[in-house]
Amino acid sequence: MSTARKKSPKDEATHRGVGSSRPERPRPRAGARDDGGDADKHRHELLAAMLLIRRFEERCVELYSASAIRGFVHLYIGEEAVAVGVMQALEPADAVVSTYREHGHALARGVPAEAVLAEMYGKVSGCSRGRGGSMHLFDAERRFYGGNAIVGGGLPVAAGLSLAEKMRDTTNVVCCFFGDGAFAEGEFHETANLAALWNLPLLLACENNLYAMGTPLTAEHAQIDLAMRASSYGMPAWAVDGMDVLAVEQAARRAVDGIRAGHGPHFLELRTYRFRAHSMYDPDRYRDKAEIERWRARDPLTVLGTLMRTQGELDDEAYAEMERGAAEAVGRAEAFAEEALLEPAADLQRFVHSESQVARHGDDNGYQQHAEHGDDLPGGVARRDS
Repeated sequence: MSTARKKSPKDEATHRGVGSSRPERPRPRAGARDDGGDADKHRHELLAAMLLIRRFEERCVELYSASAIRGFVHLYIGEEAVAVGVMQALEPADAVVSTYREHGHALARGVPAEAVLAEMYGKVSGCSRGRGGSMHLFDAERRFYGGNAIVGGGLPVAAGLSLAEKMRDTTNVVCCFFGDGAFAEGEFHETANLAALWNLPLLLACENNLYAMGTPLTAEHAQIDLAMRASSYGMPAWAVDGMDVLAVEQAARRAVDGIRAGHGPHFLELRTYRFRAHSMYDPDRYRDKAEIERWRARDPLTVLGTLMRTQGELDDEAYAEMERGAAEAVGRAEAFAEEALLEPAADLQRFVHSESQVARHGDDNGYQQHAEHGDDLPGGVARRDS
C-alpha cells in the first residue's frame, strides 16, 4: 500500500499546505512550558532518545574492540541532537536519506535497535539482511533509504525521491542528511540547483561537524558560512545550534512547514561536533584536545538535561530511570544480535536481481537478458539452457 499522502482541500484549508508533523504532539519552543505538562513530557522523550543513541554507540565501541563488529564504524556521539531534533518534524510518510554515520539517524527514525545491531553483526536479521553493515542501514517500511558509503552519494537519491513525491502530488517531504565535506562535492550543488529549479519538497540537512574526515572546514571551504552559500540557489537557508535539540526541532519544523507549503527546498546548516574520531580506524591526530573539551561542554545531553533540571522537570531518579531504559534496550539489541543467524550460503546470490521482477517475467526474463547479453550474465539469473 502506498505511503503517499495526497493533497486535499481540507489540507489546504487547514494548513495552507503546511504539513504539521505528528499533530497529536505539541510544538514546544526552546525553554517553553505549558500547564498541561505536554512540553515537559516531550522534553523527556527527546532526552531519552538522545541517551539511547549515546549508550548504543558507546556499546558499539566495546563490541568493535572485541571484534564482534567488523568493517568500518562511524560513531554519532556528540551529534545526537541533530538526528533526534530533525526527526520530530517528519511524518512516517516522509522519506529519510542518510550518510555512512547513520546509526543515530536510524534509531531516531524508529528502526529497532535490534535490527541495527544485528546488521552491524552481519546477521540475516539485520535491517539489510547483514549485507550492508554499519554504513548501509536500510528500512523501506520506515522510508529510511539508507546510509551511503560515498560522500554526498545520498544527495542525488534524495533529489530523485523528492521529484517522485512532486510528480505524485503528495505533501510528503524528503530529508537528506549529509556532512560539510559533502557540501564541497558536485552532487550537492547539482542537487541544490535542480531542487530549487524544480521546486522539490526536499530538506537538505547539513551536519557541519567542522571536519571532512580529517580536513578542517577552514582548509576545505573558502567561505565557511555554508547556509549563506546554499541560499545562493534561491532556497531558504539558515544555521542552527546543532548541540541544542530544541533549537534543531524548532528549525526543522519551520523548514518542513515551508516545504509542505510549496515553498520548495530548504537548507539547514546544523552546527555540531563529533566527540569521537572520524571512524574507529582514525587515530584523531588532527584535532586539538582542548577543542574537543570545549565542545564537550556543549554536550547535547547536558544542554537539555541542565535546562530540564533548572525548570524542575528532571531529577536524579528520573534520569536514572532513563539510563536503565537505555541500558535495557541496548542489552536486548545485543542479545538479539548475538543469537541471530548468519545468512545461509545458498542465499548469497539472492537479491542480485529484483525477485518481484523475476516472479513477474519468469524464465522469459532470463531469456530476454540472454538475448541481449549472451553468456555474459551475472549470477542469479535462471536460464532455460542452464
